[in-house]
Amino acid sequence: MIFKKHLRPAAITAIGFLVLILSGACLLSLPFSVRDGVRLSFLDAFFTATSSVCVTGLVTVDPFDTFTGFGQTVIALLIQAGGLGISLIGAAFMLALRKRIGLNERLLLKESINLGSFEGLLMLLKKIFLITIAFELSGAVLSFFSFYPQYSFWRAVQISVFHGISAFNNAGFDILGGMKSLTDYSEDVLLNIVTCTLIFFGGIGFLVIHDLTSAIKFRTVKKLRFHTKVALFMSLGLILAGTLLLKLTGDFTWLESLFNSVSARTAGFATHNLGAFPSAALLVMIALMFIGASPGGTGGGIKTTTLFCALSSTGEAAGLHPGSFFKYKIARNTIVRSSQIITLAFTVVIVGTFLLLFFEPDMSFSQILFEVVSAFGTVGLSCGITPELSSASRIVLIFIMYIGRIGVLTVATMWHSEDDNTFSYPEGYLSVG
Repeated sequence: MIFKKHLRPAAITAIGFLVLILSGACLLSLPFSVRDGVRLSFLDAFFTATSSVCVTGLVTVDPFDTFTGFGQTVIALLIQAGGLGISLIGAAFMLALRKRIGLNERLLLKESINLGSFEGLLMLLKKIFLITIAFELSGAVLSFFSFYPQYSFWRAVQISVFHGISAFNNAGFDILGGMKSLTDYSEDVLLNIVTCTLIFFGGIGFLVIHDLTSAIKFRTVKKLRFHTKVALFMSLGLILAGTLLLKLTGDFTWLESLFNSVSARTAGFATHNLGAFPSAALLVMIALMFIGASPGGTGGGIKTTTLFCALSSTGEAAGLHPGSFFKYKIARNTIVRSSQIITLAFTVVIVGTFLLLFFEPDMSFSQILFEVVSAFGTVGLSCGITPELSSASRIVLIFIMYIGRIGVLTVATMWHSEDDNTFSYPEGYLSVG
């Protein structure tokens, strides 16, 4: 308890994710988690657990061909815990046991949801779990109609429930076997639309969903938060831009372009072999993966609002607009924070790409860059090289997935402590640009 009080919320979150990953790896390594005749190294179990908790979807072994029903259930639970976050899961247990949630726990919850204040925190927490159950259950029921024609009733139920959890949490895992993802369902309109809907609402952020449900209830959009308006504006804009660019750069139908545009922003489901994508289409996918989802959701990346702040700051400097949107002006510290996130994210991607290029000299630059950005954005899309990577490269990707899930700024500041006795130097002039 004393140790916990001296830790920053960011450090507690990081440690919580690490403990969950290690626990998941141990469970996946158990004999009854692995199918008979299959040999699973602890590194592969650790990689799978990391990918599950970080809701990424990159796999070195196929989840269905490798793991038993128990092992697949462990993966689903890890995805659920990783998507909701350690703080939310812990608070849920405390509420279920009728335990009091103290100030430290409330602070962790506030930061994990990206809420501006403590007001209505517990009520929002309960609503988040109801929202999660509603979306995942609806997704499972609707997905069943696509899976049932090819599988037995109970097998279709199993796949549908797993898919509902994986899609809403932007995880990209599947239990169809053969490392195929959703390639057999590229023309299934229902499954494509259901999956895109789950991905969108899972990645938009719980606070935004809460805001939207309140707007629908009171039949007004005037009270939508500034954050909600920006997250919706950027998410819908990126989906539209991604769809158009993919349609232009590849031989895709409109449905395929839409699905890839949505999935690239942290979900990781694939309806086509990405290794056959044109270079221009891969570049579009890399950009979408790097941007990712919105804060407070189940996705990764630098986040849509971070990009919005960067574009707003650049546009204001160029005199293209007055610096205000939706009757609000972005705070200067928010713009500074966004630039820090982008700089740190680029650093992680560059260092990660260099290390994988060093460890995998026979693989192309585009394949490696795609893999690293996919790991950082917790996307899970791959050009098919993940199972072929060396142990060193897999360890690098594990670190990148972990950083991508808890956030680069969280990693950079989790051991930072404020010192009330600090002094500041005078500002010096520096010519830039």
